[in-house]
Order: sequence, then C-alpha cells, then structure tokens
Amino acid sequence: MIHSTVILGSTGSIGRQSAAVCERLGIRVPAIAANRNVELLLKQAETFRPDYVSAADPQANRELREALRGRDITVGPPGEEGLRIAASWPGAECVVTAVSGAIGLRPTLDAIYSGRRIALANKETLVCAGSIVMRAAAECGAEIVPVDSEHSAIFQCLTGRKGELRRILLTGSGGPFRGWTREQTASVTPEQAVRHPNWAMGAKISVDSATMMNKGLEFIEAMHLFGVTPDEIEVLIHPESVVHSAVELVDGTVIAQLGVPDMALPIQYALTWPEREPSASKRLDLTALAGLSFMKPDMEKMPCLALAMDCARRGGNAAAVMSAANEAAVGLFLGRRLGYNQIYESVSAALSHIDFIAEPSLEDILESDSAAREFIKEHYT
Repeated sequence: MIHSTVILGSTGSIGRQSAAVCERLGIRVPAIAANRNVELLLKQAETFRPDYVSAADPQANRELREALRGRDITVGPPGEEGLRIAASWPGAECVVTAVSGAIGLRPTLDAIYSGRRIALANKETLVCAGSIVMRAAAECGAEIVPVDSEHSAIFQCLTGRKGELRRILLTGSGGPFRGWTREQTASVTPEQAVRHPNWAMGAKISVDSATMMNKGLEFIEAMHLFGVTPDEIEVLIHPESVVHSAVELVDGTVIAQLGVPDMALPIQYALTWPEREPSASKRLDLTALAGLSFMKPDMEKMPCLALAMDCARRGGNAAAVMSAANEAAVGLFLGRRLGYNQIYESVSAALSHIDFIAEPSLEDILESDSAAREFIKEHYT
C-alpha cells in the first residue's frame, strides 16, 4: 500500500472518489491539480493540507492564487505546466491520473520518469501513445496499475498468471441506447446521453459510453496494458455491469472479477496493490441478481466501437487522431453545436483527412492530436 499520492484531476468524478479513498485510508496527498472548480479545490486543500495546488484554467488559477495568498501552499501555473509540476512533486509514491483527454499524456510521462506508481484513469494516455508510455515505464521501473473498472478486473484476473492468457473478455453495459438504430439516435440530446444506466461518471466519458467509443478506447488501452493483439481481445455487451471483465486462459478456464458498479473499488485497489484493505463500498449480493447476460456487440449500431477497433489494428497515429477528434466532437455535442450521430461522422472524417504515420514519435502524436482538433473546429463549427 502506498502512503502518499498526487491527484491530477482532483475535482472530477474519479478525482473526487480518489480523494475520498485517500481520506478514508489516511493516504497523504501532497499535490492536487484540477481544471477550474476553485471551490472544491479549496475544500480539498483544507482537507489534505497539500504542499502544491494548481488549476489549469487561467481565470480559476488567478482566483485560486488569491484565495490561498498567505498560506503555506505553492500555487502552480495554469495549463499543462501546472499538471506536470504536480506529477513530479517530490516525495509522492504515486500519481492518480484522473484528468480527461490527451492533456494527461506529458504529466503521466513525467510521473513515469520519476519512477512513481501510476494509478491510471486517463485512458487517452495509452490510446494516443501506448507504446511510448509502456516502454518508458519498463525502462524507469514505474508501476502502472489501472483504475478503469474493466482494466482493473483484467489486472486482478491475470495476477500470477503470466504466459497463461489466451484472450481478454472486455465487458461493457452497452450504454443507455443499447439496441437503438442510427435513426433513433439521431435526435439524442446531451441530457439523454449523460444518463448512464449503471455508472455515475463525468459528462465526456458518459457520452463516450453512450456512443461506445469508450469501449473502443478501452480496447486499445487493454492492448498496451497487457501486451496483447487486437485478435486477443473480445468485447462483450453485459448490461448488468456485474462482471467487470474476464480472462480466458490457455486451458479454457475463464476467470472473472465481479462487484457492484462502484469506481471506489478499483481506485482503492490501485492505491493498496498488492494488498487489499476493507472498503466502504456496498457488497455484491449474488442472490439478488436476476441473471447475467452477455452478447456480441452490433457493430452497425455501434460504429464508434468499430472505428476504434479499426484504429487499433492500423496502429501508428490513428488512435491519437481518433481520440482527439472524438474529444473535440463530444465537446461540441455537449455544447449543442453538433448532433449525436455526427460524433461518429466527424471522427471518421478526421481520420480520412489527417495523414497516417506508421511509427510516430511523441511530437508526431501531439501534432496529430492538434491537427485532429483543428479539423473538427474548422469543419463542424
């Protein structure tokens, strides 16, 4: 179990739950960083008495600096630089990467270069630059312990079973529009898209779960985390969200991790691994389950999932382009400037427009990310 951790994205859904787990377990939090929720950042600063706090949004950063004037707390600069300083803050054993989007990539690499454990909740880091990130972790001796419920489940199922894996069974609920046709989803509103049937999450990831892009991102993330090919991962729709994922071993044995849909469980495990501690989460009552169902995804009704799986097979900078274009498109959808079905259409267009790079450098990936965002801005606003 670690005894101190930085939290990047401390005011978001995963960040807040990470803070609650740290408070309950008595884990010190020497640095916190978020986007613009100054009120909550100040409350967290009061709770944890950190050495360092930053807000990425410039106006929020000014408000934070003024509110903490005279306090023995360093207020970092806005933007990515503030996150990077937090990720490298001296004395921390772990960094929870709970920011959303590609902005988490450089801070995660900074934490890796510092040899910290990464409690990874920022899936875009591996989606965009998985080969670079995993290679850096191996070279620096940094542990990457996944926080996503699915990857945490796979991580737990594979413990002590190196070399025995045949395939990963990656589960997903199917979101609120499971079974809907493209005609039916054409009029979906942001309010409908963020109402996930099983999980309480932030707006962006909730929309990604509705379009099934999130499962596609997790597909790519699992490839890098567990060193497997696309053909060694099968996506299964599992509406009950009880089996968080499973693995099939070479002898045909299937091992699954079950639990209530509560992100506090994988967050806590990432911080206490390889040990376990009592949690505050509800216990799973198997006798209360009406049943567990599994089905193959309908790729025609889930084009974002199909698109992501295609990017996984293409490799190169394809996933970075897809992830950035999707992030920009979802932002437009949440702002009511893009239709729900246009999320897929715009991401597909960006992939067709931006040059493919088979073996991208980190700079190539970041440039591809910027180009994808600019393409969405130019063509859909």
